[in-house]
Amino acid sequence: MLIRWLGLLGRRTIIFLLSSLGFSSVARAKSVARQWNEEALAAIRIDFPAPTIHSRNLFHLSVAMWDAWAAYDDKAIGYLHNDRAIIPDGYTVEMARHEAISYAAYRVLKYRYTFSTNSSITLAALDLRLSNLGYDKAETSTTGTSPSAIGNKIAAAIISHGKEDGANESTLAGYRDDTNYIPVNSPLILETNDTASFFPNGWSDLNRWQPLAFSVAFTQNGQIASKIQRFVSPHWRSVKAFGLFSSDQNSDGLYFDPGAPPKLGGSGDLDYKNNAVEVLEYSALLDPSNSTTINLSPSARGNNPLGTNDGTGHPVNPETGLPYPSNEVLHADFGRCAAEFWADGPESETPPGHWNVLANEVTDMIIANPSLDLKIARKGPVLETLEWELKLYFALNSALHNTAVAIWGVKEHYDYVRPISAIRYLARIGKLPLVPGLIEEITSSTAQTYHSHLAFYIGSIAVNCWPGEPDDPETEAGGREWILGQDWLPYQREFFVTPAFAGYVSGHSGFSRAAAEVMTLFTGSSFFPGGLFSHTIPAGYLKFEAGPTEDVTLQWATYYDAADEAGESRIYGGIHVSPDDGPGRVMGQKIGQAAYKHAKKYWNGDILNQPLIVLNNDGIFWFQTVPGYQYKVESGTDLLSFPTTAADSILATGHEASVTLPLSEPNRFFRLKITLP
Repeated sequence: MLIRWLGLLGRRTIIFLLSSLGFSSVARAKSVARQWNEEALAAIRIDFPAPTIHSRNLFHLSVAMWDAWAAYDDKAIGYLHNDRAIIPDGYTVEMARHEAISYAAYRVLKYRYTFSTNSSITLAALDLRLSNLGYDKAETSTTGTSPSAIGNKIAAAIISHGKEDGANESTLAGYRDDTNYIPVNSPLILETNDTASFFPNGWSDLNRWQPLAFSVAFTQNGQIASKIQRFVSPHWRSVKAFGLFSSDQNSDGLYFDPGAPPKLGGSGDLDYKNNAVEVLEYSALLDPSNSTTINLSPSARGNNPLGTNDGTGHPVNPETGLPYPSNEVLHADFGRCAAEFWADGPESETPPGHWNVLANEVTDMIIANPSLDLKIARKGPVLETLEWELKLYFALNSALHNTAVAIWGVKEHYDYVRPISAIRYLARIGKLPLVPGLIEEITSSTAQTYHSHLAFYIGSIAVNCWPGEPDDPETEAGGREWILGQDWLPYQREFFVTPAFAGYVSGHSGFSRAAAEVMTLFTGSSFFPGGLFSHTIPAGYLKFEAGPTEDVTLQWATYYDAADEAGESRIYGGIHVSPDDGPGRVMGQKIGQAAYKHAKKYWNGDILNQPLIVLNNDGIFWFQTVPGYQYKVESGTDLLSFPTTAADSILATGHEASVTLPLSEPNRFFRLKITLP
């Protein structure tokens, strides 16, 4: 308990009321994997919130724990290190696994968070966790067959991999950008609502991202940020992905490229403008004095076709056969709660961490439900909690890591504008489409009535929406007011406003859909255990302003419903337009399914099953590899025997390799002989 409080030092935490048709999570001893996963989440909450970096850290932690478990299994294959470990005298396999997992996890996390924000708190918590588990941090040996040595060797392999995986990880320089990215637009100075060289100078291309400049800047979890935004991780497309290879990238180096977004003055000009209008329509819904309600019940929301918000809900709960009860709340309360709840996770663990939290709660719900078992895809044997969680973390965090790699490649490549820049620019040049009651030109007539406070700006565009953070966010709500369109702000804190990277596509949408795909495939159902998952946000909890006016219970029947709400929440928050959201979901679907399929091959050993391959005309023989295994190419004149060694053996250190075979080789059939030295 001490570690958790240290990890949340200085934070206001949300109160969750978890429900699933009457049964709730029960107190139980947490697996060693869960304990280290929660240490990582605690570290994320008090570090600089970079989704790219934290998804990679969660993935590498999951790899460390999986490889340690696999070392003591006859079938499972490690991802970055492979040992066939010996169980020492006096140990059971469970004891050996716990020790190896703990040392592997501890060393990886210790290395990664040594130079993090609030590192002293995180490192003390990691030391205490290892000690409480009964292990000595001074045991650093990587030689021998003891479980601690196995864990330390695995951690060393992961740390070594991390120095060469394209993240440009450095204890001194952080994660260095080697793309030489420079934004084409000058920073938008929020205090003056202009660039340093004054409009239109510096507003070079409003299809492209524009950094913001603050007088005081903080991240959403309260960390001091740069006063002039710098694009977070523009080089991330070059980071080594899980089960994705160079052959999976297009000519621009992108995975799952969704194509270009709408362009102002180009293809999709009207869509660009209408997308800005839609964001303002969402912003106008955030006024708690408006009595309009929305039904959050799964009977009315969710079940969307992929990439849309067009679903009409679920007729019944498939677990009970009964309709879902109505759940009417103020629309303004829902919009504000969704924007804040999904922003970076309820405790600022970023979207990858948030889905780890949800995955942990789902595991607890399954254990607490007497009609369910820990069976992958609801098939096969009932697993021990440790094996279940290790396989879940491995699949989930590989998908989340791949999402960061793929989506940040798209973000950097298309370098797309955020709503704050697009809306302000369109308003300034008079190209924001007019909508009575929402977007209007200030005239001499309206300046005498409801635009009187804007009378100095006759001829300018005014918008009737959320006006910005109130003077006292603890007691006041912004509501809805007529303001200059060129002054519009998203529903965010005034010291944050918008993330420091391009908009297209939405990371929230991609992360969430990828996670939903893994959770669906892993649990064997798209529905949460019991058919319902709920989070209650108490009245008065909101941080951006006062609210909600009463308790709001967010509800989702399926993982997809939750993921879709995460994507839509960014439109309520003014962070994204719809074309950021929908394609992000589509990318997430492809990424999640591919990562899960690849992860399964390590669980059952199928990753070693290589097909017979006919030599291509160029003589290059490319194949996937598993670190630690020996690969020898053998050839033969038919498919029955392969008597000839066609190339020197390769000891794999990565996940792909190639050999060049002589085109004059008379034997035209080849296979790989794979052995563990």
